[in-house]
Amino acid sequence: MKIDTQVRHVTRPGANIFLELGFGAAEARRLQAASRKQINDTRLLKLQLMQALAGWIAEHDLKQADAAEILMISRPRVSDVVNQKTAKFTIDTLVDMLGRIGKPVRLAVG
Repeated sequence: MKIDTQVRHVTRPGANIFLELGFGAAEARRLQAASRKQINDTRLLKLQLMQALAGWIAEHDLKQADAAEILMISRPRVSDVVNQKTAKFTIDTLVDMLGRIGKPVRLAVG
């Protein structure tokens, strides 16, 4: 059996994917704006969590290798936290790391 891998359509960068999915222009703009807001909000939340971790590392004057051992992650992952590479982490992972160092995370809605 042959698997079909032919590319039939490529959405260009910056295009409104919702338009291409067949939504009307006004609805596509609304959906795209909502999507961008949600992505940005998630990025900002991850950034806050990473800043708390990086602050703890600096406060304790830890080398990345020592922080990695305490956080139970690899040294390159510590570097990613310190350098705020938000795309490389889920919120859950960052919350778990903060829990390991005794910094519980509380969520406030609204």
